[in-house]
Amino acid sequence: MKILLAGYNLDYDLIRTLKDKSGMQQDLTPETISAAYARISRNPKPVNELRDISRDEVDKARQSNRNIVFEMGHSSVAEHAVFNIDVIGVSRLLVEEIEKFRLCSFTEKSQRYVLFNKDFVVPEEIKQASLTDLFTDTVQTQNEYYHALYEKLRPYIFDKHKTLAENPANKSLLEGWAKEDARYVISLATETQLGMTINARNLELMLRRLAALPSAEAQEYSKKLFAATKDIAPSLIRYTQATDYDKFTRQNLRSQASVLLQKYSPQSEGSKKLSDVKLISVSDAADNKVTADLLFSSSTLNYSSCLSQANSMTSKEKKVLFKTAFANLQAHDAVLRELENVALQFELILSASCFAQLKRHRLSTIIAQEYDPQLNVTIPPAVRKIGQQKNFMEIMRHTKNAYEQIKKKTPLAAVYVLTNAHRKRVLMKFNARELYHLARLRADAHAQWDIHELTEKMLQQAKKVMPLTLMMACGKDSFSNIYKKVFSPHT
Repeated sequence: MKILLAGYNLDYDLIRTLKDKSGMQQDLTPETISAAYARISRNPKPVNELRDISRDEVDKARQSNRNIVFEMGHSSVAEHAVFNIDVIGVSRLLVEEIEKFRLCSFTEKSQRYVLFNKDFVVPEEIKQASLTDLFTDTVQTQNEYYHALYEKLRPYIFDKHKTLAENPANKSLLEGWAKEDARYVISLATETQLGMTINARNLELMLRRLAALPSAEAQEYSKKLFAATKDIAPSLIRYTQATDYDKFTRQNLRSQASVLLQKYSPQSEGSKKLSDVKLISVSDAADNKVTADLLFSSSTLNYSSCLSQANSMTSKEKKVLFKTAFANLQAHDAVLRELENVALQFELILSASCFAQLKRHRLSTIIAQEYDPQLNVTIPPAVRKIGQQKNFMEIMRHTKNAYEQIKKKTPLAAVYVLTNAHRKRVLMKFNARELYHLARLRADAHAQWDIHELTEKMLQQAKKVMPLTLMMACGKDSFSNIYKKVFSPHT
């Protein structure tokens, strides 16, 4: 066995400095690794020798990539070329589109830990509609209240958690709790930044998808991302223009849905309290299904026999099997893949602040509607406690008024003025294994309160329909107690 380091990420400024100092004329590009790895399947030479050849013949490596990726259709070769991208000065709204891509890595400036300045994006659509003054005045009003609200929340948080506050090391933690509640009043136009790691295959897909969005900001992002990367790996990034499928499908569906739904009179939800978490579908006989899967992976029987056996087992026998599967589980372990074969789907109504965290669980299927002021807003409990609910809601009314004025002239840009408190409907589907991951992070005591409450409600409903499969699903802080309860001699 031989394990060789083929390469690793370097800061681009360092690469440029090294190239300038060495006088090297050769292109420094990840395309050579893609080309070398592509040849593995058809060339008997050791892969390290294939890399030597690719580095010596960059033009041939690029031609090889073009043939293999675009002519032969083996796009996975492009996944070996990886980029680290700084994304600076984009809106919180655009980040929701950027972070939809499952196979990329993102680390975003956190509104929980950073006190934001008053920087925000003014969409081109707003400028073109001569609404800049209205938009700017509204967002500046939100931002001024954000800083004022933080100053009021900070002493309340410190007083509420006096024991923690006695230790200076907890200052940042407590200030973060004040920031995360104050942020509910700032807009989706708020500027942010993120670090992104992306391979060439997904980069090409991102360029096309963002170029297809009607938003001017998204299209600008696509153009600038292409400009930053096109010369580094030209053989792997080729189809960057928006396709008709990406440009028109959603737009046409909205139009058609509007026509079809005119025939129906949906029940008005009026002033009744909306259900923010609703389990709408679940795999049939989920515990039995996972029982059969565990039997299948642990024997040589065919699946039909395992399912038949699972259906005939007693509840006690099934529980013994599940406890065996969980007996050596620790709080940071991923549960077995057998749990991926049963799924749950929820309809959620959640704030933009909550969605910003939920969207990071990209292996789940998330289908989101637009933000809808008719769904009301989420008010942090601490805001109520310090008597700021009236002022908070005054900002929300001011925002809604601006939103409605903007929507009349440029509907697609109106959403930028909405805040982190505004809500949307989301369909979220995930398998039981992903729910374990979600619960470990978001049902933990250290999780932000909004997504913590949402996750606890999902868990509560989910455990009713698959109690054995989810017997160990909980936040990390609860794991020890749950484990003792499940594995007590009396259970």
